[in-house]
Amino acid sequence: MDLGLTGKTAIVCGSSQGLGRACAAQLSAEGASVIINGRDSDKLARVADEMRQNAVGKITPVVADLSTEAGRATLLDAFPDPDILVNNNGGPPFKPFGALAMDDVRQGVEMNMITPIALIQAVLEGMVARRFGRIVNITSVSVKMPVAGLDVSSGARAGLTGFAAGVARTVAQHNVTINQLLPGYFATERLMQGFAATAQTTGMDAEQAADQWRSQVPAQRFGTPEEFAQTCAFLCSAQAGYLTGQNILLDGGLHKAAF
Repeated sequence: MDLGLTGKTAIVCGSSQGLGRACAAQLSAEGASVIINGRDSDKLARVADEMRQNAVGKITPVVADLSTEAGRATLLDAFPDPDILVNNNGGPPFKPFGALAMDDVRQGVEMNMITPIALIQAVLEGMVARRFGRIVNITSVSVKMPVAGLDVSSGARAGLTGFAAGVARTVAQHNVTINQLLPGYFATERLMQGFAATAQTTGMDAEQAADQWRSQVPAQRFGTPEEFAQTCAFLCSAQAGYLTGQNILLDGGLHKAAF
């Protein structure tokens, strides 16, 4: 299926690794010119070179810490008018509630709620004027179900979800969509951190922790970044113009609910 992304420009935040990197690579493979982002200049340059080997669209790295106003300004000064925005940012470290400092909470809200809202606000008017825009916020299954040690991430991402729900309905008539993708347990460095945190608090080793997490998933496996990215690419496609304001779980059945 041709997703209609040739000639489109996409910003994918936090795309030097994990789900963000996979989404950037997939959008490029579909023909979009993709701006990738990270804080480590050497790593980002290396990732850009690797992506270009299979890219159809142009890959452009922009080094910036998007949790700061200066970092967001750097990104948007370079590419002020994207057709697609994929909001993605690293989550706060796994911490039990009793160990949280208020600075941890503030940082989590800045990274996972304020930053994506600021970026959406910056690009939305241009999308409306061009009558095409696709915004995908990568949040988490923890928005719908608790995951031990991810209280700050869950709260901040739930706040973003509630905020975006209303905004999505105000721009739908202009062919601009805003949706959330809620990943469950995907094989990324972030998941490895979860295994390490579980091992530390339970006394089991990391391999045992991985088996425990996997056993919770009805699919009996962890997701791959590539399959996540394919769903993201569809949400960014020309064909997805009637799909907006939704929270789409990709979790192998982990969240056990009828609706």
